[in-house]
Amino acid sequence: MNLSSSQATHTTSKASKTLAIDCMGGDFGPSVVVPAALEALLQHSDLIIYLVGLREEIEPYISQSKRNYFAERLQLKSASEVIAMDEKPSQAIRGKPDSSMRVSVELVRDGIADACISSGNTGALMALATILIGTLPGIERPAIVAELPNRKGKATHMLDLGANIDASAEQLASFAVMGHVLSQAVDGLDKPKVALLNIGEEAIKGRDSIKIAADTLSSLEDLNYIGYVEANQLFDGNVDVIVCDGFTGNNVLKSCEGITRFLYDQLKSEFSRNWRSKLVAAMVKPVIKAFQKRINPDQYNGASLLGLREIVIKSHGSADKNATLCAINKAIKEIDRQVPTEIQDKVAKLLVHN
Repeated sequence: MNLSSSQATHTTSKASKTLAIDCMGGDFGPSVVVPAALEALLQHSDLIIYLVGLREEIEPYISQSKRNYFAERLQLKSASEVIAMDEKPSQAIRGKPDSSMRVSVELVRDGIADACISSGNTGALMALATILIGTLPGIERPAIVAELPNRKGKATHMLDLGANIDASAEQLASFAVMGHVLSQAVDGLDKPKVALLNIGEEAIKGRDSIKIAADTLSSLEDLNYIGYVEANQLFDGNVDVIVCDGFTGNNVLKSCEGITRFLYDQLKSEFSRNWRSKLVAAMVKPVIKAFQKRINPDQYNGASLLGLREIVIKSHGSADKNATLCAINKAIKEIDRQVPTEIQDKVAKLLVHN
């Protein structure tokens, strides 16, 4: 395969899907991203992938046989700079015009790629995507949405998870509509249940912005708004879309991650305490494995930046190959379901004209 130069572009057929993947972000960089991309190419014969980043760090992970096999479906787009995980978004935007993240977003902006994926700096990705791609009509600010496992064995979409520290009533309403559309498109639900996260289920509780948003959502006939939910109901599976501001959502998400690690470490410690506990551990090993598989966050990796004109997916910074592949498959599904177009149509129908 002839890996393209930094100036090369690729013309695709209407049936194909093209992804731009930032290879330099996250904890593991190309060592994880490239193998995941190659696996995705094996799974999807209509997929084209641009691997974006430092050529000398990407090429060692692509064997000659893979280059020959995938031919023009695997492209390399050179970028000379990398945005650090702790870098301020403003500095990243102004100071690194040739960063792998920026080049990935530009491929989407320029119509070369249908979506981009990065496991890099979340703030920088959100800022670059908002500036370079722009938001949909009727959307003030994008929101970060991710999936939470629930006790019914499915997933609940939650947004915003950190894009907006605070959110007005209008923004919360737009988040709800976007989550509604995503759940319809990705989960195939006709009328997904939408709720606002609050400190109580009573109508009198919560901030004014939440109450006003609740009134707005209650008036939308095409939206299945069911009221408030509390944090202890997040995993019940009775709601398909949960809406909150980014400060609340990010803290909820980080708390869940911390609790999961704590419980796993405690369980591991107890099972290794003595020979009796080790014997019990051996006996219940299949149950523990099934439990781990069910709550494994890798299968839910890939947070969508909803509200943009195009598809942008944020992969977790510590994502391994399987988790990165999940993010890639999420992007592919959103391309297939034309999520931005669906959001634009629904926002125009429910919010702009109301």
